[in-house]
Amino acid sequence: MGRKVIQVPMEEELLRVLDAMCQKKGRRRAEIIREACRMYLRRVEEESMEEAYIEGYQRFPEEPHLGEAQAAVADQVLALEEW
Repeated sequence: MGRKVIQVPMEEELLRVLDAMCQKKGRRRAEIIREACRMYLRRVEEESMEEAYIEGYQRFPEEPHLGEAQAAVADQVLALEEW
């Protein structure tokens, strides 16, 4: 996969802390920034999935009697398991 060089304005204090961390960990600045971007994008995706999950339950809420029936069946099935 090709790489493209970009420029990102950054506060001096943030850059100082980042560079200190890079030196401490023996890693390059660009490597840390790429990793931080990946982590951020993963977090945003997880938040988006969670919002969709909540929205789905708000549109189609589970009926209490179904949950009770599922719990009763689970109790019966789990009782047969050899733990």
